[in-house]
Amino acid sequence: MSELLQTYWPLIVAALLLGLVIAWYLFNSSRKTRVTSTSRDVLDDGAAPAQRNKALIDSAPAATPMQPAAGVPAGGATTEPAATTPAATPAPTPTPAPASASASASATPASASAPAGGDDLTRIKGLGPKLSATLHGMGVTTFAQIAAWDDAEIDRVDAQMGRFQGRIRRDDWVGQAAMLAAGDEAGFADRFGKLS
Repeated sequence: MSELLQTYWPLIVAALLLGLVIAWYLFNSSRKTRVTSTSRDVLDDGAAPAQRNKALIDSAPAATPMQPAAGVPAGGATTEPAATTPAATPAPTPTPAPASASASASATPASASAPAGGDDLTRIKGLGPKLSATLHGMGVTTFAQIAAWDDAEIDRVDAQMGRFQGRIRRDDWVGQAAMLAAGDEAGFADRFGKLS
């Protein structure tokens, strides 16, 4: 075997070098990307703006910002759809309930009638427009009603929340509502974060 290597070593080295050159050529030629198109792209320098977006740019806005109703402070404007708010005259700004009123509110169920308009329940962290509409459908419209909930009432309302079950306790709606009903904005911001 060693005699064959001594005799044919120049051919073996030439074959190895030829194999390396062919492998290098094959691997490098397949990695090169060749652009054969001469059409201009929208993102090229000096290209005209895309015409497909022209209709979106020129069209009117999809929605206009809502103005707060008369008698409602700008910070307390509701984000609920118009269909869930009563069409009656605007209600005065809700005032915190006295201690005796909150004691009587705990004796009444959540479905008891609330003042016209009620509070903006979406100010409670974890309670969005859909949950607010659900609560309005159940007759819950004020922070005082939520603050007066006991464990049995929480379980009853939570059973009707669908895929949002567990939110009442997890986000401490009762604690948040108690602070908001009392008008303790600073305490609310310290414990639950700034109101949006």
